[in-house]
Amino acid sequence: MPIIKSFSDLKNNYNEISKMCKETRESVIITVNGHRDTVIMSLEDYNQMIAELELLRILSDSEDDVKNGRVKPIESTFKELVNKV
Repeated sequence: MPIIKSFSDLKNNYNEISKMCKETRESVIITVNGHRDTVIMSLEDYNQMIAELELLRILSDSEDDVKNGRVKPIESTFKELVNKV
């Protein structure tokens, strides 16, 4: 269940909300005039999310390469690498 706080709560209790994000590793949804507006999360969780998204992008690109035949045997790749050295 997401943690939801108002913008006023954020203004008045920033340190507490920041600490909660870090300790619980949960993101907090901030509302403005009763409407969901912004999400706050710890920097550690943000960096992990970005790294996971990048990994998913790389995996998706790799899957596309396999589907479209843009692959070659590993032996030829190793031979190319050895010849470059």
